[in-house]
Amino acid sequence: MFGLGAKVPQISAKDLEGQLKQDRPPLVIDVRTIGEFRSGHIPGARLIPLGELGRRMDEIPKDQPVVTVCRSGSRSQMAAKQLKKAGYDVYNMAGGMMRWDGKTVR
Repeated sequence: MFGLGAKVPQISAKDLEGQLKQDRPPLVIDVRTIGEFRSGHIPGARLIPLGELGRRMDEIPKDQPVVTVCRSGSRSQMAAKQLKKAGYDVYNMAGGMMRWDGKTVR
């Protein structure tokens, strides 16, 4: 398989929704385009498009878990691999926003 080689754990949309209600929720990084993000995103998610991730990693704290999200889970998987390689505690939301049934913000 091609890519960065780091295995990234997956989290379901339902499990993420539950974790976001906890006292110390994970930081959600949405790696879609700004247009996709504006069409509806997870409340509290931070937009860092995949193409900008490498130069914007310093905006992501390392002291809390991170969950990457995109439309289908593919771009967020690539982002999660980059973050894992950089030492983050990171998870990919399986199925992306296509699987998200929770509240969204526009």
